[in-house]
Amino acid sequence: MEQKKLEKLIEIEEIEEPYKLLESWKWATLGAVAKINPSKSEIKGLSDETYVSFVPMNNVDDEMGEIVSSEIKKLGEVRKGYTYFREEDVIFAKITPCMENGKCAVAKNLINKLGFGSTEFHVIRPSNIISSKWIHLYLRQKSIRDKATKYFTGSVGQQRVPKEFLEKLLIPLPPIEEQKRIVARIEELFSRIKEIKGLRKDALKQIKALMPSALNEVFSKADEKGWGWVKLEDIFEIQQGVSMSPERRKGLSPYPFLRTLNVQWGYIDISTLDYMDFTENEISKLKLNVGDLLVCEGGEVGRTAIWKGEVGTCLYQNHIHRLRKCVDDVVPEFYMYWMQSAIKVFGLYKGQECKTAIPNLSITRLKQFKVPFPSIEEQKRVVTYLDVIYEKSQALQKLQEETEKEIEKLKETILHKAFRGEL
Repeated sequence: MEQKKLEKLIEIEEIEEPYKLLESWKWATLGAVAKINPSKSEIKGLSDETYVSFVPMNNVDDEMGEIVSSEIKKLGEVRKGYTYFREEDVIFAKITPCMENGKCAVAKNLINKLGFGSTEFHVIRPSNIISSKWIHLYLRQKSIRDKATKYFTGSVGQQRVPKEFLEKLLIPLPPIEEQKRIVARIEELFSRIKEIKGLRKDALKQIKALMPSALNEVFSKADEKGWGWVKLEDIFEIQQGVSMSPERRKGLSPYPFLRTLNVQWGYIDISTLDYMDFTENEISKLKLNVGDLLVCEGGEVGRTAIWKGEVGTCLYQNHIHRLRKCVDDVVPEFYMYWMQSAIKVFGLYKGQECKTAIPNLSITRLKQFKVPFPSIEEQKRVVTYLDVIYEKSQALQKLQEETEKEIEKLKETILHKAFRGEL
């Protein structure tokens, strides 16, 4: 009886079809085939001692689209103030950014088939003519989440999808058996994609291990290679930059300067450059030259890169040490790689930073760091070898990132075809 009533309701709905469906399919509003945020009235008679599942927002995996774990609570603890749902309901995050990240799942394996969770969930309870998984997969489409943004209410950062969006959302409705067939096909394809992503993740781990492995290979037996050791101050002139202040923001003689966020491991990131006023004397003293080695005093202590003249006149703040070679037999890139290996691979300088509220590496301690000092020919050989490994590693990581994007596009393509009857 319920099915006939629903089918009749769908028939009389005035719907402007987004696209043409197969002959046996119909368009329906989600509110016509499912209850949105159903009442808690059905649990009024249950004992407060009844055990239920409690699902925090963080326990919904937006990648897998499922509840990964839940807590056990008594009904009396959550009856008021939390969102109620039951087995096979669809929970949909209504608050940004959780909604934009696709937090949506079918409620499964609930204790006593009862669940409670964040008030930032919408609950969608399907009728007997539509599958929970069909609704869930339809809502996981990026196109649907993008559409939802047009209906946001609330302030920026805490915007919400209103209940009315889901009630009026059009959803294609094939016969229930066809829904089940298509859902099974989607899950099969998504399972294969999951395997591919697993392999890609393993490959990425191996790629990221290339550079540490090469650094370990080169520097692990420095003593046996007869390289000798010196203090950094013996081969580099070390100079800190100037501190930022409101007085330097008047725009009288602004120049770009580097902050610690600009100095990454092995490269300078100039995507975000800040500006300050500098005097002629400061410019003469602090202007960066190609080949200067930069070491972070704060932030990620010891992070190191070479200045390659990425922009014209550029200076740096006081949380960066500039190391400029003061002897001829020095290749700065060799010491960039040495600092990376010493800090990230061997942990040689661990504990050398000052123990303040914000750890920092003082210029006094940096000057005393012992570093290997092989011949300049050996330094050049090491740099040439490590440059090749670094470039190979970066190229492979970029390829993996592009593959990840293509995989996500593939999932969207599968869903796009599925809800048009092309799967």
